Order: sequence, then structure tokens, then C-alpha cells
Amino acid sequence: MSQFSRTSRLLFSFPIFLASVCVTTNDAWAKGFKIKKGDRIVFLGDSITQAGARPNGFVSLVRNAIHERFPELGVKVIGAGISGHKVPDLEKRLDRDVISKKPTVVVIYIGINDVWHSLSGRGTSKKDYEEGLIRLIDRIEKVNAKVILCTPSVIGEKTDGSNKLDKMLDEYCAISRKVAKAKSCAMLDLRKRFLKYLKKNNPKNQPRNVLTVDGVHLNATGNRFVTDCMLDALGASKTNRLLRHVVLFKFKDSTSPTEVREVVDAFAALPEKIDSIVDFEFGTDVSVENKAAGFTHGFIVTFASAKGREHYLPHAAHRAFVKLVGPRVEKVLVFDYWAKK
Repeated sequence: MSQFSRTSRLLFSFPIFLASVCVTTNDAWAKGFKIKKGDRIVFLGDSITQAGARPNGFVSLVRNAIHERFPELGVKVIGAGISGHKVPDLEKRLDRDVISKKPTVVVIYIGINDVWHSLSGRGTSKKDYEEGLIRLIDRIEKVNAKVILCTPSVIGEKTDGSNKLDKMLDEYCAISRKVAKAKSCAMLDLRKRFLKYLKKNNPKNQPRNVLTVDGVHLNATGNRFVTDCMLDALGASKTNRLLRHVVLFKFKDSTSPTEVREVVDAFAALPEKIDSIVDFEFGTDVSVENKAAGFTHGFIVTFASAKGREHYLPHAAHRAFVKLVGPRVEKVLVFDYWAKK
């Protein structure tokens, strides 16, 4: 398309999502899962999920991301979390809060209270926890809905194994993995993902305030982290669309070739400064139709989503570029469109 081109595919070939904080871990039974048209996704859990239904919680963020990336699918996302609930509580309200919603996918994020409440003698035994998970999955699958079972995440964020309930929590996570494998349902191993993230991002061995506010309930970073992990498990991390941001410049007659080159070089440097740019290309007009209307230089900036463009436009590097360009151009034309990959 142009005689000059520069791309950022090698550095920016992967999608940038939300805070891009979700680390990749192999969840052996989650691979191959993919949302489809008309899906009704119910998030079933405790207070973490209940809070996730708030405007900036992970359930709401998952809903927003799916609607933005796959608007044509018409997916409905429903939160069904209640504070303090354990596996036996989920069983009691499954018909009311889940089955009645006619789900096609149910994400079960449970286990924290089953372990945590053991401190007051109100926890769930390993036997009841395992058998309860099996019954939940059986009842959900009976209505032809798929299950994604999550391991419970953390009760304390220390990375040296010194959180009071680390050993017990790991034992219950092992049960969740065992059940998911036995039932051949999808597994999202949040425990492993949380631990990997914390080992990298909690150098001071803090008990809280990295992904949680109190060692359990998610803070803003934690909600974005879990959102990315959930989207990954749902097969919604990748979009089938890209947002093209087309920019054409008509330079002033007084602008020198050196000044034009400075503009081109400055624009071409933006992908290295703004990580929401997934591809970049530019060139000069070579049309033979004489309809360029004086526009000589064209640029295409590609984003994985509208969020990427929202990050790009107010970015300090972009604002500095606009300031450089302003006095040198007579006209600017901007045209954005969605393109299929």
C-alpha cells in the first residue's frame, strides 16, 4: 500500500487487555473454551463475586469487555454472589439464582469461606466440599450448561507460605482440581495465577493491598486481574476485530522536508511509547487519480479495542506529538473503522 512501512508486529503482536496484569498459566482443562452467540454466563460465588457485580468489579468488567469485543454475540453476564456463602449454600440456592436464569455457562468461584470459616468452626469439611462441588456440576450440566470451576484464590497475600490458612487452602484447591478433572469440566486455577502474580509483584511480602484490600476481597488491581483471567477462561481474550485509526496530513507549503521527516519519525516512534498500539503503518501518496486533495502522508494506527484508542488519545506521548505536528500541517483528516482480522 505504501513505499514506506514500519510495523510493530514483533513487539506488539498480542492483544492488550484492561490492565494487562493477568499472567499466563496452563489451566489444563480450560483450553479450547469459547463463548458463542446468545450465551448466558452466570458467575456463582460468595462476597468476592457479589462485589464483582459492582460497577468496577470483575463481573461488570467482564460484561463490558465481552459486549465491546463481541457485540454481535449478544452475550448476557449475570452476577450471583452472596457474602459468606460456601459450597452448601450454593447448592441451596442453585435453582433460584442460577438454573432459573437459563444459563449456558456457569463460572463457580467458591472455596474461600469453606476454608476461612474453619477458624470459627463453621467451615466445610473436605468430604462435603468435594461432594458438594460434584452435585453442583451435575445439576448445572443437567440443564445443558457448561461449567468453569475456579480454585479459591488467597486468604492472605504473603508469598512465603506464612499466611495462616495457606496449607488448608492448598488442600481445598487440590480438591477443586480433582473434581474438575474427574467431571471433565473447564478449570480456571486462580490460586496458581494469584500466587505467580504475587511472587513477582509483592517483594515486601505484604499480607494485603497488592490484589486485595484485606487479603481476600479484591481491590481495583485485583478486579482487573481476575477480569483478564476470566476472559481468558471464557475464550474471550481475543477479539475478531481490530480498530483502524487512519490519519492523513496535508502539510503547509512552508514546512520543510526536514520538518516533515521529523513528523513522520515522531509518529513512527509512538508504538514504542504507547502499548495499546498493536500495529502501525505509514506511507506517501502514490495515487494516479489526482483525488488526494493535497494530502501527502497517510498513517494507520491499529488498536485491539476501543479501550486501546481511549488509552492512546490522551497519552502524554500522543499529546506531545500533536503539539509537534500542529504548526506544520494545513489540514488533518482522521477516519476510524473496524476491520476483521
